[in-house]
Amino acid sequence: MRRGLLVVLAWVAAVSLAACGNGASSSGPAPNSAAEKSLILATTTSTQDSGLLDELLPAFTRDSGWQVKTVAVGSGQAIELGRRGEADVLLVHSPAAEEKFVAEGSAGSRRLVMHNDFVLLGPRADAAKIRGKSSVDAMKEIAGAQAVFVSRGDDSGTHSKEKDLWSKAGVTPGGTWYQSTGQGMGETLRVAGEKEAYTLSDRATYLTQRDTLALEVLSEGDAGLLNVYHVIEMTKKSGSRVRPDGAKAFADWIVAPPAQRLIGEFGREKFGRPLFTPDAGADEATLGQ
Repeated sequence: MRRGLLVVLAWVAAVSLAACGNGASSSGPAPNSAAEKSLILATTTSTQDSGLLDELLPAFTRDSGWQVKTVAVGSGQAIELGRRGEADVLLVHSPAAEEKFVAEGSAGSRRLVMHNDFVLLGPRADAAKIRGKSSVDAMKEIAGAQAVFVSRGDDSGTHSKEKDLWSKAGVTPGGTWYQSTGQGMGETLRVAGEKEAYTLSDRATYLTQRDTLALEVLSEGDAGLLNVYHVIEMTKKSGSRVRPDGAKAFADWIVAPPAQRLIGEFGREKFGRPLFTPDAGADEATLGQ
């Protein structure tokens, strides 16, 4: 009898412990668990196509515990995702659009991260004879020759820079020689190569795909081709789903010395030169000098 009572009591205790366990699990993950530490990064196709994100994001997750979902689009589209509260943090390269966006008041801190440069590319034959010319003069020559030019046409930072160059050249591009992909940098380079056309690219994406392209750098190095990236933190003013804590964690990390060193070394081993120059804390007015 006593033994039977002990068995019953042991069974009741086991059931009680299981119930407690089930209660704990049904309440969901504990605060600050890995499941909750997830953020959305809206960034440019150049940071993805160049392979830079493959270097940075695993290091960020390892250092911070934050998991990152990446949406790689043109800078204009990335800014729009931030505006709608569909991204927590932005890494973009369209300074004029960024400044206008931040002035609207829904974004938080905007900080300088890095730069590289744009290059004008074309076929070796160079029918428009732009090799060695300044970027603005090169655009004039392309338009004058009505040589095929392939534009991203996607409201990206690269597209914005291209439009700025056309404007400075006094050219309104159009007609059959001016073609638009509406795609990212990698796809636009592929199309330009197939058509033996001219195009504008960030140098990093071009270098990572150079071996597959029949395109050469024909105009480079002038101040008008600087390509500057900033990180922008989003706030709850854009939407209730925004994670300002995740945005700040990423922004603080990418401008800190360890991440800046990663940026400064990226590409050196493979290409003999870094693909981006780290700039956190620098005077933006002096970049490229």
